[in-house]
Amino acid sequence: MKAPDRRAPAWAAIFDRTVRYAEGVRLQEAIHAARARDDLPDTLLLLQHAPTVTLGRRGRDQHLRLSREALAARGIELHLASRGGDVTYHGPGQWVLYPILRLGAEEADAHGHLHNLEEIAIRAAGDFGVRAYRRAGMSGAWTDAGKIAAIGFFIRRWITLHGMSFNVDVNLEGFSTIVPCGLVGEPVASLATILGPKCPPPAAVGEALLRRAAEVFGRDMEIFRSPDAAPPALRTIWRDAATFGEYSARP
Repeated sequence: MKAPDRRAPAWAAIFDRTVRYAEGVRLQEAIHAARARDDLPDTLLLLQHAPTVTLGRRGRDQHLRLSREALAARGIELHLASRGGDVTYHGPGQWVLYPILRLGAEEADAHGHLHNLEEIAIRAAGDFGVRAYRRAGMSGAWTDAGKIAAIGFFIRRWITLHGMSFNVDVNLEGFSTIVPCGLVGEPVASLATILGPKCPPPAAVGEALLRRAAEVFGRDMEIFRSPDAAPPALRTIWRDAATFGEYSARP
């Protein structure tokens, strides 16, 4: 997908603690509404979720291997999501990139946005010596060890919601509670399972994802790491959308 000829400004907010899924959705919706009013430029969120299973619009209950009660007993929440795609798992050690972008004339289709999200994951994996690639008929980024990045998004009024998750050192046991993306027999991988002790710290991977996002989306990105550092328009939404509580337990 060709990048825009003129690099548009964009903001990025990085969360240094895990965020419950419902809180992340509320924040996305608030930013989407502000973007639709042109109160904000394009804005990307980079965060890690508390342990959560989400079902997209194509998600099927039979791809859940545990009941809601059994998931809860493991400390895993279950949510229905407005994004496309099937079922996936989120947890600490996995970066989730939520770009809230107004798609321009050269970007205004779902296929192009999917391609861009895959490209970000492929390039970021390559930054750490991991070969990632596309597979025909299957979304996301794949390695020889399994799927390393999952993608599911939604476009409303030509502004995107949801996005891509990228496995760094997430506990892959969480994926055993589902049939990931509804693909039977397809393994899930992470940088940690591929690189072992050479796995980079999550902060370095997060920086790579944002750097590659700026490159692929063709945006000049300004990064903020706390509400206090953000411009007033973003600071207000960041503070008002939810109370972000730290969550460190793993399933």
